[in-house]
Amino acid sequence: MKVACGCDPNATPLKKEVMAELGSMGHEVTDFGSDDPIYANVVIEVAEAVVRGEYDRGVVLCGTGIGASIAANKVPGAYCALVTDCYQAERAALSNDANMIAMGQQVTGDKVARMMARTYFENTGNFDPAGRSGPKVQRIYDYAAEHDADA
Repeated sequence: MKVACGCDPNATPLKKEVMAELGSMGHEVTDFGSDDPIYANVVIEVAEAVVRGEYDRGVVLCGTGIGASIAANKVPGAYCALVTDCYQAERAALSNDANMIAMGQQVTGDKVARMMARTYFENTGNFDPAGRSGPKVQRIYDYAAEHDADA
């Protein structure tokens, strides 16, 4: 799987941990950088690349992950879940069909971040639109299509 990763300077150490984990799983990981203190700039680049189909999934990081997830979700077609534990990482893939995840350097330890990334990517692609969450996610897609010409 092709994965795009990006963050602000503060989250560089955690991004490196996540990228190493994804690489160990055999994913092709591209670093979109971490030099810009305005995390939204790199996050939007990652989200746009995922939406264009250049990458299968994206991982974005900032101090808490909150701002990164908000910025990513402003890009039509990006569905970024902020994950803080492995259950949320699993559900981001299985229940929400998220094409991106966000994490926070200041609130997430290295080992937990690696485990969350692994859990998310082990479950990516297994969303069942005919399952219990299917209609809920479809409503999100429908709303986006109704309210954004680019969705």
